Amino acid sequence: MKKMVEEEDLLIAKSVDKKRLCKTRNKITYSDFLNEKEQLVIKKNLKLENCFWFGGNENADRKALVFYPEKISEEVARNSVDTIFSVIRITLPNENVGKFEHRNYLSALIKIGIERSKIGDIIVYENGADIVVFKTNEEYILHGLKELTRFKKSKINIVKIFEIRNKIDLFEERTIIISSLRCDNIVSELAKCSRGIAEEMIESERVLVNYEIVEKSSKKISVGDKVTIRGKGKFIIEGIFGNTRNGKIILKVKKYI
Repeated sequence: MKKMVEEEDLLIAKSVDKKRLCKTRNKITYSDFLNEKEQLVIKKNLKLENCFWFGGNENADRKALVFYPEKISEEVARNSVDTIFSVIRITLPNENVGKFEHRNYLSALIKIGIERSKIGDIIVYENGADIVVFKTNEEYILHGLKELTRFKKSKINIVKIFEIRNKIDLFEERTIIISSLRCDNIVSELAKCSRGIAEEMIESERVLVNYEIVEKSSKKISVGDKVTIRGKGKFIIEGIFGNTRNGKIILKVKKYI
């Protein structure tokens, strides 16, 4: 927990520095790409004014916080994002279509020395992927990926951020039956484990609801909540479908795939 607090403090401090730099130098500044949990930390601890989140797509998971000086409008600042962000587009050869997953692209980026905080969403398609990056890193990433054996036959090029393809979230629908909306009950069913193991997961801070660590097994889960179980996946509680004859709750759930 102490380490997590220190990481959050560092994240807030970096954002404050970017905000201050924007004001003192009177120019647009921006954070690294932040995941949804990090975004929540910033939203809770920083007064967000003269700034906006950007990740390429409206439903992007990873976003950067862009600060703009008071002398310009948000519209003008948003129209300038193509000077900050770009897209690395990978088009696979016919023999590899449908064979590459998110992890294949991410591991390739890590292999060429790119930190996760410097990469936005990796939008995967059957025939390749669009990777959101900072323009300052685009040439390095482009040449690095072209050197990798796995992409030798692929077409890799830089496209403008406004040309990014739409992100389509894919889900696997599930129906689970629970005795109550307690977190441990739901985690047990989602992770397909015993109630005791579910409680251990919660105690070891492996369970998050709406990107916040769950501290008590008895926490009530609501429709619309996002439940993340580290090592098991991320789920959305879609709705209550009804009740069984003995009064148990039938819950509809979507798992990100």
